[in-house]
Amino acid sequence: MILIDKILVNEDIINTGFACDLKKCKGACCTFKGEFGAPVLDSEVEIISECVAAASVYLNKRSKDIIKKEGFVEGKPGDYSTVCIEQKDCVFVYYDGKIAKCALERAYFDGMTKFRKPISCHLFPIRVNSYGKGFLYYAKFSECDTALENGDESGIKMYEFVKDALIRAYGEEWYSVLDEYVKS
Repeated sequence: MILIDKILVNEDIINTGFACDLKKCKGACCTFKGEFGAPVLDSEVEIISECVAAASVYLNKRSKDIIKKEGFVEGKPGDYSTVCIEQKDCVFVYYDGKIAKCALERAYFDGMTKFRKPISCHLFPIRVNSYGKGFLYYAKFSECDTALENGDESGIKMYEFVKDALIRAYGEEWYSVLDEYVKS
């Protein structure tokens, strides 16, 4: 364990090679089977609500209908997640060929919003206990085996792959301390 500014970091995050390879995994993280979609912070619910119209440009009719009828999140304060379609696709999934992608992120990159996607998605495969400050750990999923291989082959460690997300969550200075620790 590494402690950086009151945040514990599991060493798997700095030692494990990881770099997504969408051509191989097909965006599996957006389509994991289960009752719930991606965890959403309470503070993100209203922000996402403001982004739904922009993201809807990329969604199919089915997703739009579900958002209109059921909403885009479920749960209660402190325990929200995105709605899942038939216990699989996140309601914000759109397909680029056979690859599942995030409509929220697409709207962000197309300059339509200032919100990229839920921080839990941005940090993936890193998870945060209670999605607050505390303990960062690597959540292993067999669907990400190709990302492990790709990371090892390319020499990219997990913490480097999710650099933007870690900076978004904890700040540039925090990330610099982590990076300095790893390189020392």
